[in-house]
Amino acid sequence: MSTPIVTVTDLTMGWDDVVLQEGASFEVARGDVFVIMGGSGCGKSTLLRYMTGLETPRAGAITIDGVAPNLAVGRPPFGVTFQSGALFGDMTVAENVALQLERWTALPHDAVDAIVAAKLKLVGLDGASDKLPSEISGGMKKRAALARAMVLEPALLFLDEPSAGLDPVSAVELDELFLTLSHVVGLTLVIVTHELESIFRVATSSILLDKESKSIIARGDPKVLRDTSTDPRVHRFLNRLPRAA
Repeated sequence: MSTPIVTVTDLTMGWDDVVLQEGASFEVARGDVFVIMGGSGCGKSTLLRYMTGLETPRAGAITIDGVAPNLAVGRPPFGVTFQSGALFGDMTVAENVALQLERWTALPHDAVDAIVAAKLKLVGLDGASDKLPSEISGGMKKRAALARAMVLEPALLFLDEPSAGLDPVSAVELDELFLTLSHVVGLTLVIVTHELESIFRVATSSILLDKESKSIIARGDPKVLRDTSTDPRVHRFLNRLPRAA
């Protein structure tokens, strides 16, 4: 059995007197589509910030391939997409995707152009390279951000609410792209989302964060958890049931 690509051990996260999660421990296996689930305010997106090195744990540890993440030091070993896409509005789609290559490599311009073109084709944007972000749809912006996250050939991608704001068809198309990246390209994906249809479609493993207990209350295949969990909190969340009166 291969070692996990991500290991989180006894993590406590929060700020000042606010604690979002205490003693969180889990692993992400190589090749997984791993989903972080939970209700509003439980710390899903914040956990992603800790996993990518944007925040420092109050206690515990996070490692990626055995090393603590630190975006301030060297070429990142993973790619990240943010909920908004975070594209630079005054740069074309191709220029946005090329940024990481220009920062972290000394490749000649023709090689950069070839890699950018390949990534845009992979995400279905080979006809949009010269467009500005304002000239493309929300779904296309998400795909452009994904191409940028993959341009350095990382084995691991972190995706924060990738389907947020998308229409149902665009959301399904994005899910299909995630499955291609996992099954065909072999990437490991860590996704923060509350979209249950997407979760059941793509996830191979998951954790469910609980705001009240400040802990992980379920872990495993979300479809199995939905159908078999005896914890009423887990059953309610994964079956989209209202709280009892």
